[in-house]
Order: sequence, then structure tokens, then C-alpha cells
Amino acid sequence: MSATVAGLAGIGPKDELEGMMASQLIAAHNAAMECYRRAMIGEQTFEGRRENLNQANKLSRTWATMLDALNKHRGKGQQKVTVEHAHVHAGGQAVVGTVEQPGGGDQTKVEEQPHARQITDAPEPALWGEDAERDALPVPRDGERSLPDARGKVSGCTDRE
Repeated sequence: MSATVAGLAGIGPKDELEGMMASQLIAAHNAAMECYRRAMIGEQTFEGRRENLNQANKLSRTWATMLDALNKHRGKGQQKVTVEHAHVHAGGQAVVGTVEQPGGGDQTKVEEQPHARQITDAPEPALWGEDAERDALPVPRDGERSLPDARGKVSGCTDRE
């Protein structure tokens, strides 16, 4: 009981959502540890040991996924990349400013970067030419047609049965 309370205090949830995520983290950890403990029992059958290790593995992966979700919620999953110099050649495109990934957390705003502005006159390549000639695609039909012999020729054999 004291380890659970110490774990919650160590995670330090900032709001109710983080508190629920922290509780699930601790529950998944405790369940995984129990499965590992049961797998170590000497009188355990092979199947019992395998099942306990399988469940512990699933719980450990669930714990890691939940920890990643908590870090993303807190904004720790984001990286900051600063580009000092960039070349954009003819026909190329560039984005200057903040590119945000979904997931919440502390997010940097473009307003906080007075030097960042979006390129509005960047050329966009045309998807299709107006006078491009295209061949029609063959359309499958239900008509009858002959099929080649899938067995092919076998050397040294004169007759097939």
C-alpha cells in the first residue's frame, strides 16, 4: 500500500486525468510484477510459467504505452528542432514556422516567434497536365477466354494424364 502511494507521489499528477493515468500505470506495474512472481514459483508447470510470462509481457508493454501517453499529455514527447539555414530550390516548397503534431501538451505558438512567417507564394506543382494523353485501362469482363496450360511442358514426358 505504501509503495502505491509513493509511486503516485513520485509520478506527481497535475490534474484528474494524470491521476487516473498514474493509477493505471501503477496497477499495470503491480499486475506485471505479480505475473513475474508467479512465473518464478518452483512447482509451476511449464504451461503455467509460460502463461504467467506471457501475461507479464503484455502488461509490461501496456505499461510502456501508458507511460508514453502520459508523457505526450505532459508535452514531454515533443522534440524541438532549430534550423539555422535552409535552401529551397526552384519547384521546392518549405514551411517556416511551427509544425504541430496531435497529442496535446505544452505547444509553442507561432506568435511567440516573430521571425517565423509562412511562405504564401511558393509554387505548387500541377497534378495533371490539361492536354495529357492517357491510354484506357483494360476492364475485366466476364466473357469466356482460353487460359494457357498452367502445367507447362515437362521434358521427357510425352503424354499427360
